[in-house]
Amino acid sequence: MTPALLPLAFAVCFAGLAYVLLCAVRDALTHYDQQYVTDTARQYEDLFLFIPPQRLNAVARITAVGLFLLGFVVTADLATAAGWIRGTVVGGLMGVAVLFAPGGLLRILRRRRLERFNEQLVDGLQTMSNALRAGFSINQAIESVVKEGRTPIAQEFGMFLQQLRVGVKMEDALDQLDQRVGSEDLTLMLLAIETARQSGGNLTEVFDKIAVTIRERLRIKGRVASLTAQGRLQGIVVGTMPFLLLLVLWMLDPMMMQNFYTRPIGLAALGVVVALDSMGFLMIRRIVRIRV
Repeated sequence: MTPALLPLAFAVCFAGLAYVLLCAVRDALTHYDQQYVTDTARQYEDLFLFIPPQRLNAVARITAVGLFLLGFVVTADLATAAGWIRGTVVGGLMGVAVLFAPGGLLRILRRRRLERFNEQLVDGLQTMSNALRAGFSINQAIESVVKEGRTPIAQEFGMFLQQLRVGVKMEDALDQLDQRVGSEDLTLMLLAIETARQSGGNLTEVFDKIAVTIRERLRIKGRVASLTAQGRLQGIVVGTMPFLLLLVLWMLDPMMMQNFYTRPIGLAALGVVVALDSMGFLMIRRIVRIRV
């Protein structure tokens, strides 16, 4: 091979390798999109939020690209290699945070919906207990809760009754309701209903006892939340104070803080601070998280 053909050979090899990598990335993104759309659609439908996952995914990606460019432009220094690395890292972190934002939002919505459901379940049990005392069947007692129109309990019980009307078995409908809501208190109620259907029993007294148990659990949970409020605030302060201090010092004396971004020892120190700060925040969060 003549020396003149060596650059051409390297170019062809590089182009082939880039093509293979791009195809692999494209296939991975396609598989991720399909899996993401399927899982997200099901989870949002469980919350009765009918948001197209494709649109949500597209918005998240566009926002991630925009924040990456914003972070890169604000923090990068094109004259030095450290400036390029700094801009890429900061922009990449901002973009990745946006990509994971829909999942975090979904978890927050599920937690809040579950809390509202458990609070409404106490009154719902009392309503069903009174309906059973009046001679109603269990389906009519559940329908009386649906007629009150309080979300999310009315939505979940309404879906349960709709499944029964279209021919779904009682056991399957109860199991789907339990899986869809994911509430331990609801599991107790459904087990009581299933036991009463199979072996008999006084559902009125069972519902009253379950309502008392849930009410007491909510009271203890509120008490624990008030006692651990200071610890949660300390975790927030520990997690945000170093970054706020870094921002203030950067605004007061940018030349002094420039050493943290332009020198390897400064970048290493920032990495250690982020790691230790994250560990402290997670440890405090785990300590104050008490399950009731």
